[in-house]
Amino acid sequence: MAADRLHVEVVYALPEKQRLIALDVPVGTTMLEAARESGIAEHFEGLDLERAAMGVFGKAEPAPAQRVLVDGERVEIYRPLKIDPKAARKARAQRAGKD
Repeated sequence: MAADRLHVEVVYALPEKQRLIALDVPVGTTMLEAARESGIAEHFEGLDLERAAMGVFGKAEPAPAQRVLVDGERVEIYRPLKIDPKAARKARAQRAGKD
């Protein structure tokens, strides 16, 4: 690969559909720019990249528009949780107590 390009991946998943897009981007590309360039939003109705939380390999990044990528990184686009994890645990415990 040319020294002025990076190989990165952009990923987004719903329970029923997932997409991973590999692409080569110029050195200096930010997370948000890579997500836009990947075209991933075209595969998921309602995905707003400008507002979506993002991270790299499971670590949330507070400012994806400023975070510059390095070769080999995977941009993960996070979706909002449908239920608070604490509420989900409590509901599971209540169901388990009834059984």
